[in-house]
Amino acid sequence: MKGTTFKRCSCRDTASGRRLGRSCPQLRRPGGGWSRSHGQWHWQIELPARADGTRRPLRHGPYPTQADAEAALDRIRAALAVVDPTDPHATVKTGDLVETAIKTGAPIPTPDQVRRALHLDITPTELPTVGEYLTDWLAGRKTIKKGTLRSYEGHIRLYLIPYLGHLRIDRLRPGHIDAMYDAIDERNITITTLRASRDPATRDQVTGQRTVGPASQHRIHATLRKALNDAMRRHRLIDTNPALMVELPPARPPKPTVWTDQRVRTWRDTGKIPSPVMIWTPEQTGRFLDHTHDAGDRLYALYHLITFTGLRRGEACGLHWDDLDLDAATLTVRWQLVQHGWATAIDTPKTADSEAAVALDTETVAVLRAHRARQHRERLAAGTAWTTTGLVFTTPTGGRLHPADVTDHFHHLATQTGLPPIRLHDLRHGAATMGLAAGVQMKVISNRLRHSSPHFTAKFYGDVLPELSHAAAEATAAVVPRRRGSGAQSA
Repeated sequence: MKGTTFKRCSCRDTASGRRLGRSCPQLRRPGGGWSRSHGQWHWQIELPARADGTRRPLRHGPYPTQADAEAALDRIRAALAVVDPTDPHATVKTGDLVETAIKTGAPIPTPDQVRRALHLDITPTELPTVGEYLTDWLAGRKTIKKGTLRSYEGHIRLYLIPYLGHLRIDRLRPGHIDAMYDAIDERNITITTLRASRDPATRDQVTGQRTVGPASQHRIHATLRKALNDAMRRHRLIDTNPALMVELPPARPPKPTVWTDQRVRTWRDTGKIPSPVMIWTPEQTGRFLDHTHDAGDRLYALYHLITFTGLRRGEACGLHWDDLDLDAATLTVRWQLVQHGWATAIDTPKTADSEAAVALDTETVAVLRAHRARQHRERLAAGTAWTTTGLVFTTPTGGRLHPADVTDHFHHLATQTGLPPIRLHDLRHGAATMGLAAGVQMKVISNRLRHSSPHFTAKFYGDVLPELSHAAAEATAAVVPRRRGSGAQSA
């Protein structure tokens, strides 16, 4: 099956009119070598026999030069060299692939394409489109959490299939993916421009539509990258992952910003909030907790706990009494209450880092003891209507709280207090910055918040509170000994 190259022409015998082909005497020079000016180059090779045992001699041409014919023959040889000649199924399949490519004018399959086709028992033309593959891939994701599944589904339905779904998966290139993000950016500009219009009808064109920021684009890309990694490594559909060759602009999360007196005055005058992530000062936080406590609010203990431990909303709502050891002043994060659409479910934390013990201060222990006594009174009042869930924070009849209701109630209380707006999750950020202001080591705060590393904690919170920056400046200046005391240099 090595194959050979040869020349043939279209000359005909003068007597019979029969085409001479390879027997034309002009194809050879007197010395026996090939003529440089007469005839065209072809190749021939014996492919592996068909499944029914019939032979499969194959010829093809013309080619401009012998080197071109040899190059095509080399590609066939490389494809045939992939298979074990003692494996009849593999040799027949490879012969089919090469023969089909030659007869249809398609490129000769590469060795990697042959390996993939042998593994899957499909030809390249039978490979799925990106849309078909992503749909099947999503349906096969059985071990991931519901929230992650919903995120994948949204990315695939809203972006990946509309922009890339029509492409056959092996034809997906980095340029296609770049074009998708360019189109998303252009759509962002359109939405922003229409929103800024003074014409209500123009603004109505984008009602309910949201821009897709850098962080969201990174999450979309992570979904595509994971799906294509599986297509390459598990399913052998592609040889490389084109998503790995696409660079997105960095998605820098907004750093927490403190509600200083000046920022509060500006907000009251203009209604503008300086940052998506705002933090109350310790004094403002105290006002909120005092108001909530004095109002006898039944969720006071929940907001107090988040304020001083930095628990996430779902972790606080999913906390069980079995996870609390008030005598040892610790709680363990083992569960979270997650929201899928409007439905809720108890689930484990997303990562192992999130599942850890958290120390409690004396005041928080006292607040939780008082809350337990209050819940006991509610259980007695509810009687047979009480639902036993084992949760620390419940409805008046023992059922699960809805996370959205907890957030709405928080905003209601903050408005009653007259405080500038923050998100409920920003109480977690406040717990970190107040710890830093109190001189707690960064590593301790990182462990307390169950971050992946102290580096992330330092990067996110390191320069939040002005007091910290001032203290660092004073400490640095104090290191350098001076002959004179502080003050301006004399003239």
